[in-house]
Amino acid sequence: QVQLVESGGGLVQAGDSLRLSCAASGRTFSRYVMGWFRQAPGKDREFVAGIVWNSGHTYYADSLKGRFTISRDGAKITVYLQMNSLKAEDTAVYYCAAAWYSGTFFVTSKNAYDLWGQGTQVTVSS
Repeated sequence: QVQLVESGGGLVQAGDSLRLSCAASGRTFSRYVMGWFRQAPGKDREFVAGIVWNSGHTYYADSLKGRFTISRDGAKITVYLQMNSLKAEDTAVYYCAAAWYSGTFFVTSKNAYDLWGQGTQVTVSS
């Protein structure tokens, strides 16, 4: 069974750090891009970060560069999202997703991803 399972969410205070994990299984992801998206209440799901599994090349939403870092562990088939200096506006459900890598243009589009995790809640209190 192909699945992505997120973990690591929780309630933190503004300025804290948090690391999310996404464990992937059931498929060979070497030709995929792995992405993190988030969705706040009443808002559209937005791109956070992406990593091309083979090359390790990373992509970030412009507004999050410098605070968030995406990485992967090939042995564990796990993708991480390190989030630092968290703000109240980072509060959202965070989703891990996978897509066949077909070029830079599609990495930030949620419509390019065909496999999604169940999401993990991140709440940042101010």
